[in-house]
Amino acid sequence: MEITQLKSILWSQFGASIDMLHNAIERCPEAVWNKEKKFWYNAYHCIFFLDYYLTLDTANYAPPPPFDESEFEDRMPERTYTKVEVLDYLNFCRDKCKTFISGLSEDLGEVYWINQSKTMDYNVIEILLYNMRHVQHHAAQLNLILRQEIDDAPDWEFQVKDRL
Repeated sequence: MEITQLKSILWSQFGASIDMLHNAIERCPEAVWNKEKKFWYNAYHCIFFLDYYLTLDTANYAPPPPFDESEFEDRMPERTYTKVEVLDYLNFCRDKCKTFISGLSEDLGEVYWINQSKTMDYNVIEILLYNMRHVQHHAAQLNLILRQEIDDAPDWEFQVKDRL
């Protein structure tokens, strides 16, 4: 398989996972956003790590303002983030993911993602798949909350609509 085809396939499915997360967040009514199940926090947690796992230089990673590094400290953020803030962060990460995948080159076997504590050491393709599974896991959780709270959830996305 050539690199162009691989990149197209990766973006097609990863982008669809991100779109499913976006659709769930967008569908969430304000009355559910900060209920006891913390819809907002589950969404934020997912997006924070989506961003982090797309950063090859993990030692210098920092989320964009107004977000903080509370996820690394295993604590809740200082405040509840709004739906607009969370969606803006997701859109930032969507663009980052598309750029990351577009920039992949033939030397895939030599590029690694290693976390700050050195406990995760993945080839760049494996961290992309790991990241995509993490996004899909949380999109499913958010859809479950929507089904439980409002008896509605977005449809499945088969592929991303915007191609590389």
